[in-house]
Amino acid sequence: MSSILVVDDEPHLVRTLAINLRARDYTVETAGDGRTALQSFHDAPPDLVVLDLGLPDLDGVEVLRRVRQVSDVPVIVLSARTDSVDKVEALDLGADDYVTKPFAMDELLARVRVALRRRAADGGSSVAAVRTPHFTLDFAERRAVAAGAEVRLTPTEWSLLEVLARRPGHLVSQRELLREVWGPGYGRESNYLRVYANQLRRKLEPDPAVPRYLVTEPGQGYRLVVSAD
Repeated sequence: MSSILVVDDEPHLVRTLAINLRARDYTVETAGDGRTALQSFHDAPPDLVVLDLGLPDLDGVEVLRRVRQVSDVPVIVLSARTDSVDKVEALDLGADDYVTKPFAMDELLARVRVALRRRAADGGSSVAAVRTPHFTLDFAERRAVAAGAEVRLTPTEWSLLEVLARRPGHLVSQRELLREVWGPGYGRESNYLRVYANQLRRKLEPDPAVPRYLVTEPGQGYRLVVSAD
């Protein structure tokens, strides 16, 4: 049974989310502000966090930043903010998904299922490992090393790399990546891919501004080049 921490300062929304999640056999803890959320997170680490950005004390972005310092747990961000800058900032900090308020409950529940399935798939990769002169990826152990130091990757980052690593050197389309990593309801959110590609380059590439391994084909997709010298 998966546990979910719901963080939002709207009591009626928290109640609605808790009722719907518990009806589907999830264990649910709730918090109405950032500090309570962080305390709950450390006391009983959940399998997934649903996090509102507009909290009354700590901003949700700061909560996300602190969670990512210690954990790669999936985080689905909720927000009434529709500006793409806010979405990119949340994804850039390691959010796994971004849902704009108001939203359909079925849509959120579907995204919860996708995030938890991705989490459960950790360690079950069909790709054993990727080795380059600058980094290694051990998919079985979920261990990444770049420039001699271990690097923390989120479940979404691992999933994206695995899809690319199944076809090394080959172009994988944006639509295929979105559907493989985020689910069949995705296909147009190319900004997700840009954000995650940039994150991975910062973590793995020797020069993120001139990527040698995670290569973008503008308007088409991405390829993982594993034979770069």
